[in-house]
Amino acid sequence: MDPANFTELDPVRWRIEPTGAMRVPAIIFADEQLITEMDDKVGQQACNVATLPGIVSASIAMPDAHWGYGFPIGGVAAFDPEGGVVSAGGVGFDISCGVRTMLTGLSVEDILPRQEAVAESLFRQIPAGVGSRGKIALEDAEIDAMLTDGARWAVEHGWGEERDLERIEEGGRMEGARPDFVSDRAKDRQRREMGTLGSGNHYLEVQAVAEIFDEEAAAAYGLRLDGVVVTIHCGSRGLGHQIGSEFLKEMANAAPVAGIILPDRELACAPIKSELGERYLGAMRAGINCALANREILGHYSRQVFGDYFPEATFELLFDVSHNTCKLESHVVGGVRRELFVHRKGATRSLGAGHPVVPQAFRTVGQPVLIGGSMGTSSYVLAGESTSEEKAFSSACHGAGRAMSRHAALKLWSGRQIVDDLAARGILVCSPSSRGVAEEAPGAYKDVEAVVLAAERAGLARRVARMRPIICIKG
Repeated sequence: MDPANFTELDPVRWRIEPTGAMRVPAIIFADEQLITEMDDKVGQQACNVATLPGIVSASIAMPDAHWGYGFPIGGVAAFDPEGGVVSAGGVGFDISCGVRTMLTGLSVEDILPRQEAVAESLFRQIPAGVGSRGKIALEDAEIDAMLTDGARWAVEHGWGEERDLERIEEGGRMEGARPDFVSDRAKDRQRREMGTLGSGNHYLEVQAVAEIFDEEAAAAYGLRLDGVVVTIHCGSRGLGHQIGSEFLKEMANAAPVAGIILPDRELACAPIKSELGERYLGAMRAGINCALANREILGHYSRQVFGDYFPEATFELLFDVSHNTCKLESHVVGGVRRELFVHRKGATRSLGAGHPVVPQAFRTVGQPVLIGGSMGTSSYVLAGESTSEEKAFSSACHGAGRAMSRHAALKLWSGRQIVDDLAARGILVCSPSSRGVAEEAPGAYKDVEAVVLAAERAGLARRVARMRPIICIKG
């Protein structure tokens, strides 16, 4: 995008003034280089979101923003319950896709002698790829229980530990889930997909802490130089995709009846206080619980693999947070506290020090904000900043963000080439799909360091630690 088309509020914040049907401005967080490299569709989609009924303050895009379905990926928008809407496109198809990081208590020197064996064992034990199926098969009553209780259900069934729950967003269980609002087709797709990674940009990585930026926060989080962590990035699998597909179609057809004029059919939405809106929120919350349970199970499998090789590994959960959700939250807007429905699509919740929702162990430094990189590049742990509430409804970026399409990546790289290049750098990649590896080539993504630095300069979150990959299990 051309920066000349925006008003520069400061070096990392740009404003698009309301025009036409826009009810609020659009705000994009990025430095000049990042905004110059963004697809023009990011600005267009941010402006489209700004036309939706009940939107509050601004339509927001994060530094990693890129073109998405309806909302830009990296989009944040809050809506008033009175007259506002909920949008399936504002959550995305992979409901509650998110990141979990676990502390192993091990050092790089512990891992390297067994790097290949650990990589092969993780690849065998954790199903990955399109349509991957796991060892867990669920009957109807078990699916409904999982959709109701999330990670708590997984722990109760032996796929996790009770101590994990306090370090999972929503305590591992999203209130208000309505499994009865989830279609039989969506449930059928999930019967054999619990404990699976899926495909696309999902992964499990063994990472080493390469750099510390904030000693106090790193100590609170249990991060130390050369310490080894396991990071999992995945979501609600086929169930979430089915929920998104079904409700997007229904919302698009119902919008004109509700008097909603959509600038883009992909922005399909429904009034929050409508039968359709309430059904979507209930189904979406069930999808959140599916994702929380799935990541808890994957964490359990990881513990088992590491336990086989390293009985001394502690494997404590650092944090688990989603970046594709819509939640009812309390925020101060214009000096007044209001209850708002906050959509985050490719954006991570970022709560600052002292916030009552932050786990007690982290309350003096802020919530961990987990930022995934791409294969072969760094990932980051950030800490939430209190200033992010006023700026972006307590939100920050979620990853590097794509710089080119998967189709374009396939023209430039082969999966074998990527695997060999990364192996030469000491990074082992295991994947069932050579094509999938090529589509997720590191060069297909933005510079994650530039993204997190822009987020820090904007006051959305601050850098705590940088991790480099050692092993990557890729879908």
